[in-house]
Amino acid sequence: MAVIEEKKTSIKGGEFLIKETLPSQIFIPEEFTEEQRMIADTCRDFLSKEVWPVLDEIDHAKSPELISGLMDKAGELGLLGTAVPEEYGGFGMNFNTSMLVAEATGAGNSFSVALSAHTGIGTLPILYYGNEDQKAKYLPKLATGDWKAAYCLTEPDSGSDANSGKTKAILTADGKHYSVTGQKMWITNGGFADVFIVFAKIEENGQADKNLTAFIIEKSFGGITMNASEHKMGIKGSDTRQIFFNDCLVPVENMLSERGSGFKIAVNILNIGRIKLAAAALGGAKKVTQQAIQYANERKQFGTSISSFGAIKYKLAEMAVGMFATESAAYRVGQNIDDLISTFQEKGMSDADSKLKALEELAIECAIMKVHGSEVLDYVVDEGVQIFGGMGFSADAPMDRAYRDSRINRIFEGTNEINRLLVVDMLLKRAMKGHIDLMGPAMAVGKEIMSIPDFSMSEDETLFAAEKKVLQNLKKAALMVAGAAVQKFMMKLSEEQEIIMNLADMVIEIYAAESVLLRVEKRINLLGTEANALHQDLALIYLHRAVEKVNNAGKAAITSFAESDELRVMLMGLKRFTKIEPVNLKDARRRIANELIAKNDYSF
Repeated sequence: MAVIEEKKTSIKGGEFLIKETLPSQIFIPEEFTEEQRMIADTCRDFLSKEVWPVLDEIDHAKSPELISGLMDKAGELGLLGTAVPEEYGGFGMNFNTSMLVAEATGAGNSFSVALSAHTGIGTLPILYYGNEDQKAKYLPKLATGDWKAAYCLTEPDSGSDANSGKTKAILTADGKHYSVTGQKMWITNGGFADVFIVFAKIEENGQADKNLTAFIIEKSFGGITMNASEHKMGIKGSDTRQIFFNDCLVPVENMLSERGSGFKIAVNILNIGRIKLAAAALGGAKKVTQQAIQYANERKQFGTSISSFGAIKYKLAEMAVGMFATESAAYRVGQNIDDLISTFQEKGMSDADSKLKALEELAIECAIMKVHGSEVLDYVVDEGVQIFGGMGFSADAPMDRAYRDSRINRIFEGTNEINRLLVVDMLLKRAMKGHIDLMGPAMAVGKEIMSIPDFSMSEDETLFAAEKKVLQNLKKAALMVAGAAVQKFMMKLSEEQEIIMNLADMVIEIYAAESVLLRVEKRINLLGTEANALHQDLALIYLHRAVEKVNNAGKAAITSFAESDELRVMLMGLKRFTKIEPVNLKDARRRIANELIAKNDYSF
């Protein structure tokens, strides 16, 4: 299949809400090259041969040696160095390729957690913030797996409020070391890590800095103890521990970046973790869906396979629709990041600074995808259990592990509640700084709902013209509610978390629905309409789902603060902006489910 070369465009995070995106401006998974697909196949082959056969052993292992050994094997295949530049022993792949690797390894349960912790939050702080000496010393060993990495941010009293950590670092009298003392918890890979990225506050004369500073700490430095591995609801095989630093002497040259920049490092690295989590969740969801389809085909009741029943077809189709949306949106963001990296490099920025700037710009979309991907996975595993029925509740069937392991993803990388708050907070802050014009369009929508609706029939017969109109109206609904909420509460809006959550849900669904439409439109441009009939079904089902969710979230928000005439006018506007022509969604779902059943696998 030919890949269409697209001209890179300047992208601003959050701009999708007010600016139309064209299919030519996004990347779709169908455009991955043969080389990229081979890399993904290598990852899946590794899981199939090395990880899946020993999942029970991994979950019940009394020591981290099994996971650590698998990490060694992954390192031999180069799976730990996909994002590390070639000069440091890696493969120097672009961001979207690293996203594909995250997806392909995402079905490895506990192993996937260990892998992502090492390659992501364990390695990337050094790659993006380390100086040349630090990169030369650590990255080659991390890329091969000779050394394993862990990330030490969370403390017993600082979870979501990461900058409130109490771990302290005091410069020794000779000025050669920092003595680090403190407790970190929920540290993935803690039991076998050779290198720790540790966040602490530098203390002088009994006064601690306001902001964190990051340090690279080797286990060999000493002064490090740890508890036994935690007993967890899921991902039982990932090694998660409390780590104690007791006057651990860290050479001053192991400070990462500048003093007081630790919180900025943590936030930017979390942006990467969020979008990569969405990709990994997608990989896990695809595996669960494959198992559910195969079981539904094999399991017979009343003399026929349960896959022939409408209730089961509904579940399979809805699973597919959610995953297709996550996939469409995740690789859209990934390519946007790659394009921005190239744009910043062309302006003279360094490779590391370009990547950091691109990720900072698209932090809103990263948060959106973290929420969407983790919640789609949770939906998929829940329905997977239901399709398996009684066997789904048995620890001998695969749904047991999938169900338990998926739950952490709504907590990892900032809870979904925190990420929802961040989506709206970042949008509003960018609007106040003039980075994007949010309030102008919001005020225009406010005037529009007071005008007479346009009942004329559109003569636009281009592809998805009606659906794009629906999407445009959904954006108006979100702008209307956001604008009214800002006017009502002003600076106190941050105290209205329920309303912010409603707004976030509207924005998330709009972004996902738009991504699906853009992907299918581009597919049709590449492959033709006939080859995309089922993909059009996927897009229409998701758009109808988005309309319903935007309406519900909008209504919940409006009724939380509007009264009397304002309430009636806004509800009238919401109704106008959440209209969509009814179609037979049952038949559309059945067409999708029949394809899955016939292929005996997820096939989109």
